[in-house]
Formats: sequence, C-alpha cells, structure tokens
Amino acid sequence: MKKPGLYDADASSYRPISNLSVLSKLLERLVARQVMEYMTSANLLPARQSGFRPGHSTETAVLQVLSDILLAIDRGDLAALILLDLTAAFDSVHHDILLQRLQVSFGIQDVALQWFQSYLLGRS
Repeated sequence: MKKPGLYDADASSYRPISNLSVLSKLLERLVARQVMEYMTSANLLPARQSGFRPGHSTETAVLQVLSDILLAIDRGDLAALILLDLTAAFDSVHHDILLQRLQVSFGIQDVALQWFQSYLLGRS
C-alpha cells in the first residue's frame, strides 16, 4: 500500500480540517467576542475565571491555586486539590439548560437568545 505523498493526487488522502465552513467559524468568533465583551462589561464573569480571558492564563490560575494552598497551610488549615479534566465538557452540556442559564444568569434574551437556540438546534 502506497503512503500518501506531498503531491498525492488521490482525493481520499485529503480531509477537511473542520466540519464548519469558514463563514461559520467567523460568525462563531464574532459572537464569542461580543458575548465576552458583554459579560466582562457587566461583571458577569467570576473574578477567578482564567479561561478565554485576556490577561488571564493557566499560569495565573496555577499561581492563584498555589497561593491559596500556601495561605491555608500557613494558617494551619487543611488544603486539598482536586483536578478535573473538562476538555470535552461542552459535549455533555444539555442545550435547554445552557439556554436557560444564558437567559436567567446572564440576561441574554430576545434575538440573541433565539440565535443561540437556532445555532444549537440539531447539534449534539
């Protein structure tokens, strides 16, 4: 069996990088940017949330956890650390619950909420 080469003409050796079109990806980024700007300006994000925020990183999150543990030890308290792998967490999110949280907890309503409903419709 021949290995696909750099200039292989066999179409089966070419796979799409993603299932989403370029326009869908662009729209996702624009919506994500708008939602983050809204949540940041309305102070809806927890102060210690590090993911997907400018100026926050895994490094700042680790430093905060280390600081909390060292402070607890200095006070003579018990300190424990539980680590969870949430890399595929969105795959298990119930869409109706997500939409309800967007509406109730974050105030996303009307056309914006309808867009999220439409976006999630038929996806698993």
